[in-house]
Amino acid sequence: MSAKEKIMPVIVAFGLALVLLGAVVLASEDRPRAREFGLVVGVLPTGPLNAITDVAGVKVGQVTLFEGKDVRTGVTAVLPHGGNIFQDKVPAGISVANGYGKLTGVTQVGELGTLETPIVLTNTLSIPTAADAVIDWTLGLAGNERVESVNPVVGETNDGWLNDIRGRHVTKTHVLEAIRTASEGPVAEGAVGAGTGTTCFGYKGGIGTASRRLPESRGGFTVGVLVQTNFGGVLIIHGVPFDKRDTGAGAAAAGMDPAGDGSCMIVVATDAPLDARNLERLAKRALLGIARTGGYYSNGSGDYAVAFSTAASVRVPHRSPSPTRTATLLRDESVSPLFQAAAEAAEEAILNSLFKAVRTEGKDGHTAEALPLDRVKGLLK
Repeated sequence: MSAKEKIMPVIVAFGLALVLLGAVVLASEDRPRAREFGLVVGVLPTGPLNAITDVAGVKVGQVTLFEGKDVRTGVTAVLPHGGNIFQDKVPAGISVANGYGKLTGVTQVGELGTLETPIVLTNTLSIPTAADAVIDWTLGLAGNERVESVNPVVGETNDGWLNDIRGRHVTKTHVLEAIRTASEGPVAEGAVGAGTGTTCFGYKGGIGTASRRLPESRGGFTVGVLVQTNFGGVLIIHGVPFDKRDTGAGAAAAGMDPAGDGSCMIVVATDAPLDARNLERLAKRALLGIARTGGYYSNGSGDYAVAFSTAASVRVPHRSPSPTRTATLLRDESVSPLFQAAAEAAEEAILNSLFKAVRTEGKDGHTAEALPLDRVKGLLK
């Protein structure tokens, strides 16, 4: 078989994935975001896009794998800026609500307080592949020719209810494509990227995003959040229980998704000049979004938040001729409004992941129904 004959099936498969991606996005666009539906979360105003990309310089790229009857997975990549992240690191902090998860790179971020690669989200068994791809991407950047250590940050949730997760269909090519195509602007939500096969509160979950902008009197800073939702509990919308049933620990007994108490990944970006300590505190507040929507960090949950600052004044160069570094930071008493922004944006991002997600059939005939918006309308009334 010639090289051309060998590569053709790959090209056809990739093309099919793109076609199906378009179909999923089109269907998601038929459903409103929470705010478009009339559901306003919190009191702070949003950024122009109400997305993590409202934080200047942040880029998001996604690849969706929606193939045959069993493949429902993908990749979502978040880039803090468009330059060489390894050489121009950003301060970062990570908070863990329940650690039943596989967040690669967490200990180095905790130790050094910096992020040196894109943050990539995917499914549980594709973590090694995604990390390998992030390393390839980083080593291949101009200026990194002598780099011999890379700390890839890769998070996951388990999409095995709808996806043939054991097939490990995510490849390095998919991860590199998500990073390469990352862009500023609107972010696709619902059953896309790393959220293609996830479920949330017994309904179809996925990718969601939101942002908040502080008033000028509080600094005028922006906080943006992106989530990958795959957890359970008792869904709460605007403070009111939507379902009386528990779609978390009791899901298996009810004949629902047995992994319904699974995980949530939260990525938080801000342009406020924060150090790693306060970014960890900011990440902790973003986790409140899970609780505010009815999650409770169950035994089987991997609930993580990764927060970073894009402020140029707090960037950390990989190498410097000076043994010291000076940075201007917000005082602790000025950080509370950012905490509120993170909690509000995370709550709305989780709701957006549900509002935008569409009914999805997957592995073994399993189905995740979309959140019934007619019932939500009745609840809001």
